[in-house]
Amino acid sequence: MAEKEQPAGYPLAPANGYARSDQEAGRSQSDDELRRQKRKKWALYIIAFVIFQTGVIVFFSMTVMKFRTPKFRVRSALSFETFDAQASSFNVMMNTQLGIKNTNFGPYKYGNSTVLFYYRGTQIGSVFIPKSKANFRRTKKLNVAVNLDAPTSLASNSEWTNDINSGSLPLTSTSRLTGKIEIMFMFKKKRSVNMNCTMDLNISAKQLQNIKCK
Repeated sequence: MAEKEQPAGYPLAPANGYARSDQEAGRSQSDDELRRQKRKKWALYIIAFVIFQTGVIVFFSMTVMKFRTPKFRVRSALSFETFDAQASSFNVMMNTQLGIKNTNFGPYKYGNSTVLFYYRGTQIGSVFIPKSKANFRRTKKLNVAVNLDAPTSLASNSEWTNDINSGSLPLTSTSRLTGKIEIMFMFKKKRSVNMNCTMDLNISAKQLQNIKCK
């Protein structure tokens, strides 16, 4: 009599029922760690970008966007067309170079003005300055002809006579420019520029010397 075949048995269960769960948990933890690393990197990128933007804004506000008052000065006397320097008869035509120094990151547009020249408080000359502009980060040079003509009242002034005889005549020049600084075609600010210079006219050497401007 044939023996009955035993039914096929089911596969044996793993020795550790939690092995598969541990592997999945490990993969899940690894994925979470990668996501945390990515979030940290993005956070660092964002912080670095914010710091960079702040630095750019500070740089622009301290340099490019800062409005500075230009400087208006007498630079030199290029030449003399007439030079009659006597106590009783004084007439000097001086070709003078003026300078408007603009250190802003935008042009300085100014209106008409006049430069006045004095000898110890007495006006002896003037020159007209037409409206124009000084370009950004540039010094605009103006070549002008100044006629220094002493009034007859100085002829009897002993101080005037002594200065003429000494060969050195102390002069001062004053002026005021009024205009606007324009930065990036959007930001505008009014600025007035004062000239206040002292100098010596060396009669024997026919030179303008010791020019100092505030």
